[in-house]
Amino acid sequence: MVITGTTLAAGLAPTTARGTPAGAASSGRAPIAFQKAVRLVLPPPGGPHALGTAALHLSDRSRRDPWVATLPARELMVQLWYPARASTGQPRAPWMTGQAAEVFQQTGYLLPEYATLPDTHARIGAVPDTRGGRLPVILYSHGHGQHRGSSTALVEELVSHGYIVVTIDHTYDAGQVEFPGGRVERYAMPPFTAEDDDPVILKAVDVRVADTRFVLEELWRRVRGRRDPLPHGLGDILDLSTTAMFGHSLGGATAASAMAAGVPIVAGANLDGSLFGPVVAKGLRKPFLLMSEDADNKASWPEIWPRLRGWRRRLRLTGTRHFSYTDYETFMPQVAARLGATDEQLAEFIGPLDATRAIDVQRRFLLAYFDLHLRGHRAPILEGPSPRYPEVRFIGGAG
Repeated sequence: MVITGTTLAAGLAPTTARGTPAGAASSGRAPIAFQKAVRLVLPPPGGPHALGTAALHLSDRSRRDPWVATLPARELMVQLWYPARASTGQPRAPWMTGQAAEVFQQTGYLLPEYATLPDTHARIGAVPDTRGGRLPVILYSHGHGQHRGSSTALVEELVSHGYIVVTIDHTYDAGQVEFPGGRVERYAMPPFTAEDDDPVILKAVDVRVADTRFVLEELWRRVRGRRDPLPHGLGDILDLSTTAMFGHSLGGATAASAMAAGVPIVAGANLDGSLFGPVVAKGLRKPFLLMSEDADNKASWPEIWPRLRGWRRRLRLTGTRHFSYTDYETFMPQVAARLGATDEQLAEFIGPLDATRAIDVQRRFLLAYFDLHLRGHRAPILEGPSPRYPEVRFIGGAG
């Protein structure tokens, strides 16, 4: 499934609970136009580590930008999230940087009059916690039209349990990307159809795979060399020989395709994304997790399933929808009343499963998966159905 950010507004228009235009009175509720914006919050991560973060501006001069032909190099923004020494001196990083946030809030329904975007739990430039030595690295790829912060609730949980997560903005495929100096580059992909063999989508996956390969190579270069070192001593704690990847929607497809293309990734996870290109026919020999929404209607999944020759699981989280695997799962219940959205509208967008529960289940299963394949820890919740997690259906598994 490929869904753009503009698709989101269709299901939750800013109306009152009675369906009247925003600003009209509804029974016992102040007119929406006169209510304060809701300050959104992210759920606190559950692990023992404090969080730090640092953004990097990378430029791949071996490639012209594939979406904007006039640009001589492919520019990316990535963000490193890492376990840090506990500190209150540095500011918390915003969920989205200032100029990008302004662009983001001009579209969809999280307009500034309805919602104030949150801060994360990571502190900018915090001192890395070196007591655990070098730590496994997990890459994150966002969905089509989304951005590197789209699944921050999942990213922060992994970091709080001792992983380093590198989130990638795929420029011009992302809704908006802010570069140093406040320059914002907006979405610029050409139109495409919903067909699996649409050349624009196939190109997008190839571009994302090249982005992923370049990010890993650039991190290796910075860890090994003295030129352009990583900030805040991060080079001392990255274990780039143990690297995994996950993503939502087209980001999940990116993880699978990057592995099939030989990018050195030891395990991958796809959160409700259709698969595209050669990986569907070629398959994978490394561990791969498929976790879907309630509908689970992606034709590429049963096609690739017999070609997944390593450890594999196919899970369905009942009561969820496509964007349940993003921070919209936690944001939308907070802002629904301000938008005037009905319970039915909310359920159509993120599903009827309680949002807190949905996020908790996702966090637990994703952490268990990476603990199993990056640290060799036993993961009972991945071995089969459990009464502790009745929402999770095991559609298939091996290994």
